[in-house]
Amino acid sequence: MEVSVAFPTALDSHEAVALAEELGYARAWLYDTPQNSPDVWMALALAAQRTTRIGLGPGVLVPSLRHPMVNAAATAALVALAPGRVQVAFGTGFSGRRAMGYGAIRWSFMAEYIRAYRGLLRGEVVEWEGARMQMLHPAGHAPRRPIDVPVLVSALGPKGAEVARELADGLYATLQLPDFAREFPTVSYLAWGTVLDDGEDPTSERARLAGGPGTALAWHGAYEFGGQAAVAGLAGGEAWNEVVNRTPEELRHIAVHTGHCVELNEADQAAWDAGGATLLGSTTLSGTSEQVRDKLGELADAGVTEIVYQPCGPDVRRELERFLEAAGSTTTATGS
Repeated sequence: MEVSVAFPTALDSHEAVALAEELGYARAWLYDTPQNSPDVWMALALAAQRTTRIGLGPGVLVPSLRHPMVNAAATAALVALAPGRVQVAFGTGFSGRRAMGYGAIRWSFMAEYIRAYRGLLRGEVVEWEGARMQMLHPAGHAPRRPIDVPVLVSALGPKGAEVARELADGLYATLQLPDFAREFPTVSYLAWGTVLDDGEDPTSERARLAGGPGTALAWHGAYEFGGQAAVAGLAGGEAWNEVVNRTPEELRHIAVHTGHCVELNEADQAAWDAGGATLLGSTTLSGTSEQVRDKLGELADAGVTEIVYQPCGPDVRRELERFLEAAGSTTTATGS
């Protein structure tokens, strides 16, 4: 199992990616979340210029945010800047859409989009929205077609599985590992957490800053997929609901996704203080070095071929170094 890293796209993401390369991580994925982040392709281009070995890619692109020609052209540009290092993942928009008040895209739309996107990269004439189009980039504007990059799809249910089987080179999973994961030769699993120091209290301030944002995904995910009743069933959930309900329903998605994957928002902090901190160990890759290593071993046994670790908190170097140390022989950090 390779050990890679993910970062919420930020103005200094290229610096974080350069650090990950220095430490030996295999690949760096950046999020496509324009409501929280600067443009993912701009950040990846900067990262490509700062690095020479580490794999790069958006994880995950949300199709409705850009025309397929835009993503194809951006992919081509990144391939030119980082040849042999690019992978691309697509998802239906857990935060990339829901944080703006939309639901997830339809899987039929996802399939049509990926077909058009891959066709464009092959140099074909494709049809999109009733028009026929082709990448017309001359020399010096993009690499020659065909441009071949591995494509992963984030899927949990049967419809997503069908699209992934037909159109993807692998699976990109988060929140949970689907039953069909073993069908795919490549399974990337996005996870959060922090390696605790010997004797460290898991409710310490350092653990809150480093492990809290990943823990908060338990409340965010429960809310989006099961509503407030599902949140109430989690530790700290009633306190979380109480804070979120102060916001009018039509704006509630903004309250939920503020700070997503970066820091605890007001509702997350209330839940953490009301006992939600106990979810740290069960919902994230957190614990002692030995406990984290055991969790990674279980993921490898379940078919995960790439663990994608997102560090949080003020000391990214500490989080990245300790995670690699904890991974030990379970994972390998190698170039793509």
